[in-house]
Amino acid sequence: MIEKAKKLRNIALVAHGGAGKTSLAEAMLFDAGVTTRIGRVEDGNTVMDFEPEELKRRTSLSTAFHQFEWKNHTISLMDTPGDQNFFSDTKNCMYAADGLIVLIDAVDGIKVQTEQAWEFADEFKLPRMIFINKLNRERSDFFRVFGEAADLFQPKPILVQLPIGSEADFKGVVDLLSMKAYIYEGGKGREIEIPSDMMEQVETEREAMVENVAEADDELLEKYLEGETLSDKQIMQALRNGIAAGKLVPVLCGSATENIGIDQLMNFIADYMPSPLDRGTRIAKKSNGETVEVAPDPNATFSAIVFKTVADPYAGRLSIFRVISGKLGSDGNFYNATKQNRERFSQLLRIAGKEQKPATEAYPGSIVAVAKLKETTTGNTLCDESNKLTFDFPEPLPILISFAISAKEKGDEDKIVSGLNKLLEEDTALKLTRNVETKEILLSGLGQIHIEATVEKLKRKFNVDVQLTVPKVPYKETIKKKVRVQGKHKKQSGGHGQYGDCWVQIEPLPRSAGFEFVDAIVGGVVPRQYIPAVEKGIIEASQRGVLAGFPCVDFRATLDFGSYHAVDSSEMAFKIAGSLAFKKAAVDASPVLLEPIMKVSIITPDEFMGDIMGDLNSRRGRVLGMDTKGKNQVINAHVPLSEFLTYAPDLRSMTAGRGIFSMEFSHYDEVPAQISQKIIEEINKEKE
Repeated sequence: MIEKAKKLRNIALVAHGGAGKTSLAEAMLFDAGVTTRIGRVEDGNTVMDFEPEELKRRTSLSTAFHQFEWKNHTISLMDTPGDQNFFSDTKNCMYAADGLIVLIDAVDGIKVQTEQAWEFADEFKLPRMIFINKLNRERSDFFRVFGEAADLFQPKPILVQLPIGSEADFKGVVDLLSMKAYIYEGGKGREIEIPSDMMEQVETEREAMVENVAEADDELLEKYLEGETLSDKQIMQALRNGIAAGKLVPVLCGSATENIGIDQLMNFIADYMPSPLDRGTRIAKKSNGETVEVAPDPNATFSAIVFKTVADPYAGRLSIFRVISGKLGSDGNFYNATKQNRERFSQLLRIAGKEQKPATEAYPGSIVAVAKLKETTTGNTLCDESNKLTFDFPEPLPILISFAISAKEKGDEDKIVSGLNKLLEEDTALKLTRNVETKEILLSGLGQIHIEATVEKLKRKFNVDVQLTVPKVPYKETIKKKVRVQGKHKKQSGGHGQYGDCWVQIEPLPRSAGFEFVDAIVGGVVPRQYIPAVEKGIIEASQRGVLAGFPCVDFRATLDFGSYHAVDSSEMAFKIAGSLAFKKAAVDASPVLLEPIMKVSIITPDEFMGDIMGDLNSRRGRVLGMDTKGKNQVINAHVPLSEFLTYAPDLRSMTAGRGIFSMEFSHYDEVPAQISQKIIEEINKEKE
């Protein structure tokens, strides 16, 4: 099993949407003999994109898996989404990889999601290589894009291949390691002499590559500086070690759709990318909180991390996990250390596109799946019960947009919640909440497309039709003036009457202080047993403020006087008196509307700063400060939630998809008078 783990390569394809990840996976599967034709995203016939929502949108919405044999190695591919809306899945799946191929579009260059994927790779200390794709396209420019990558990324990318020809004349690659050239006709490559007009450039770049590789190895650098000629074997070993250690990022090139350079890329993965054994140990926590290092040893006790869940209404929940240590047979049981329960499985599966194939074994690095585990969800650690431990799992990306969700058909509410809860197991970036104040069910995610695709999936998988609306803003009310009023409830009707009389002073409190009740009764003018009833009456009445029916907050109510009747007074009478006192006082105490203010952080390239600042001003935003992050600017601001409900698509169109933002609740603040008046009028109109 150690030999199998040595020859395993878990590779995730990552990049911005449209860089050609799925096309590259298709070309690799074709070259390896897994498929008989190269599927095309435009034709909707790829192996890796198969969900109806993916075919409709012509983009990957979820990571797809497949594996193939190449040069006596097993290459296990993960084709991750590049759209910002589905990038949480990319992050989760990168956690299970041993190496990345970062694709860069030779026409469009590096976009924001590629930069974000690079940041995740830094976070997970993942070895990576770059593949510059689409060199056959008009306006493609290999050296411009390589220059961008060299300026932007650390560790610095190094060239190991050069393209032969450009745009429509792009026809092959020169390998600087072997000093061989390959040209392609109809996707088939053959070795040729290095073109004479390229020889000078090839020799220059070869020298630069050797120097870069030597710099990653102290011993080799010494020999190089002393003028010794380094052997191919030394260079190749140093390159392999440098990639595994995260010191070197090799750059290769080609065209996935024309199948140019793909076999060379696969050779490179087999020869130079790290195996699970090269990645070394992972840190885990034991049940007593002690940290331990877990080695990728097939003879150790079993441990694995579930990094993806697929919800299927027929097959049930499918849990996809990566084995960290130990081994598994085709059936058996293990312990879920996160949920602290035992789980049994009857069949081990390997994912191949939309198919699931039986697997006989799993060892360190294996990516396998099991169906119908009772409690297990994404992020859980599976292990041997004799050695309980848990691995940390990445946090989902922050929520960016929310929609109120309601059933189109009456009586479907329960089906909505149960269907969505299953989809939430599948997608950790989704969140389902109920806003107590607005009484709405909110579905939150990374963007409008994310929410819409979830709703389409809900209809297809669970046969529930829903409608989305912009959520209501949870406004609140408060008072600005101190007033003292009498609340008196007196009712006479044959037999016992009702009598409750209280004097209450209400005054504003600082923002976020909540509600305070003070009992200042002396001399028993209101008997002890009725005082809590007055407080209860005030609290209940304050849930519907006098301006627009929003909860009233941040005030103190002091009960300082009153009177009672020995026969007619009761808790109910004093509760009504307290309620009347609040309603009367709130009208006189200068009531105002409060709105939620969000703390927003926007990351954008320099050139869009002016547009974004102008847009923030138009949304009543207040800029708190600015920072620089790499080549991007970070704007921190406070913005009212009402102005930010649909910001995700607006930012995308303002920045050509290159801006990203996060937001969290900060505080409540007073709504400006003219806007407050408008809101109150609209709400009262709705009530009518």
